[in-house]
Amino acid sequence: MTSGVVAIETRDLTKRYGSLVAVDQLNLSIGYGEVFGLLGPNGAGKTTTISMLCTIAMPSSGAASVNGFDIARQPDMVRRSIGIVFQDPSLDDRLTAWENLELHGCLYDMRRDDVRKRIGEVLELVGLSDRARSLVRTYSGGMKRRLELARGLMHWPRVLFLDEPTLGLDPQTREHIWQYIEGLVKRGDMTIVLTTHYMEEAERLSQRVAIIDHGRVQVVDTPANLKNSLHGDVITVQCTLPQILGEKLTALTGASNVRADGGLVRLNVIDGERFVPQVVELARQVGIAIDSISIHRPTLNDVFLHYTGRDMRSEDADSMHFARAWIRRTHR
Repeated sequence: MTSGVVAIETRDLTKRYGSLVAVDQLNLSIGYGEVFGLLGPNGAGKTTTISMLCTIAMPSSGAASVNGFDIARQPDMVRRSIGIVFQDPSLDDRLTAWENLELHGCLYDMRRDDVRKRIGEVLELVGLSDRARSLVRTYSGGMKRRLELARGLMHWPRVLFLDEPTLGLDPQTREHIWQYIEGLVKRGDMTIVLTTHYMEEAERLSQRVAIIDHGRVQVVDTPANLKNSLHGDVITVQCTLPQILGEKLTALTGASNVRADGGLVRLNVIDGERFVPQVVELARQVGIAIDSISIHRPTLNDVFLHYTGRDMRSEDADSMHFARAWIRRTHR
């Protein structure tokens, strides 16, 4: 954590749906001013975790506090102190940008003078001042994401939840959103919780990352420490019969974390350049044809594969349900 003061804390936080345990005794501590990344494959429990922290879903057991407020006993105070940018669109495209933000300010009982001033501030922050009176339906996808970010900041939240903030955007727009988020971190003591499928996004923005799988936290650390935990190099082999080659490589001294998936075999070694000839010779001995072989330093994606054994996949349905549930709560 970047601060000794805790913004979010969970204690054995658990959510069950019948016999399914979606979140299993989750323990996290996130400091004020920290950007904290949540990574996990489809169904890992990320969306359920955020739903509980935002008071959309109540825990089956355990406890959690957000900005000092208990999510079960003080849900209204939690909601007033947080902002959310949903993965799926939740703007009213029949209104202008100004009207969307004005409505949000009213929902949070902001004073009229504060609403006007704040709309100008957040629109300037995300570079949309010149389109304040344009209908949202005339906005590009990137402009809508920037407006949603502005809306999440309207009521000066201490904690901001970003659910896949750049999913589906082109690289240039994604870079712009990243710059806005980095600017938020520099401007104030705001805590940001980020879910993302983009490893580059998690590595660039997050000070710490938690990898969640099957509802449990597998590991929490800085991106640099996580990558360094996979010592040495990663060798990736594209070949015929990857399962057989993977079994053979497991027996070699110096090979670790051998994984065969699809047409690829991945393994960790201390010195990749020295180890490659052994891989090639072993494949030749057992009659396996190698199409390509590469060496690289461990990435956050390699860490993810190591702890989950799976690739990141979309959670569109869960995120849409999350967005609709939050809107219903806010408009009560």
